[in-house]
Amino acid sequence: MRILCLHAHPDDAEFLAGGTLALLSAAGHTVIILTMTSGDCGSTEHSPEEIADIRRLEAQRAAAVIGAEHHTLGFKDLSIFEDDPSRRRVTAAIRRFRPDIVLAASPRDYHCDHEATGKLATDACFGASAPNYHTQAYDQAPALKAIPHLYYVDPAEGIDRDGNVVPAHFYIDVGSVMDTKRRMLAAHESQRAWLRRQHGMDDFLETMEEWTRSRGRLCGVEWAEGFRQYLGHAYPRTPLLQQLLEPYVRQPAA
Repeated sequence: MRILCLHAHPDDAEFLAGGTLALLSAAGHTVIILTMTSGDCGSTEHSPEEIADIRRLEAQRAAAVIGAEHHTLGFKDLSIFEDDPSRRRVTAAIRRFRPDIVLAASPRDYHCDHEATGKLATDACFGASAPNYHTQAYDQAPALKAIPHLYYVDPAEGIDRDGNVVPAHFYIDVGSVMDTKRRMLAAHESQRAWLRRQHGMDDFLETMEEWTRSRGRLCGVEWAEGFRQYLGHAYPRTPLLQQLLEPYVRQPAA
């Protein structure tokens, strides 16, 4: 199977789904991490061009930990919008990478880039299999045969921008790959100082661990990541991700 994790910035996928991606890769599936931007605003010491180059290399190193690929779509931080060119651009990327499953940013989150990415991913999954939806200006890949299975990863802290809980449909027990998830996120070394300054995180690895531990408490394991399957009209409803990772699937605790 081909798995595409589509999020806004370098390090988002590792924070929120790194363990699940590690499990999928270890099971022999092809994993591609695609970020909308290269993180050009994630620094106070470097210019946008300099930090974008640094973060692209960090993202490639993080993906390489699990034998995955990393690519970026070339958007700019705080400049991802739901418009026609953006929708066609994301659709073209999905056609290019031809995933069976898309793990996308949550459309409910604290950050406008995260939310816009989740909404664009939702519409692009639908458009990817519509041959008359033209995206050749961005990529020549043909339309998919069917809409890919779509899942949303947890938002940061599991809440939206108003502090409301965004409940997961199910969780993946990532206890067996937590060391791998730490190594993936640690590859994003440039973000240590930025997240301390901008987000108030004393240590971004400790914050990731607390978020992952908090998901585990909701399903009775030590470490977990949460997902919601998008079941809108015409989208696949078979539990494909759950089937691929059946030994690790956990349901919300009663």
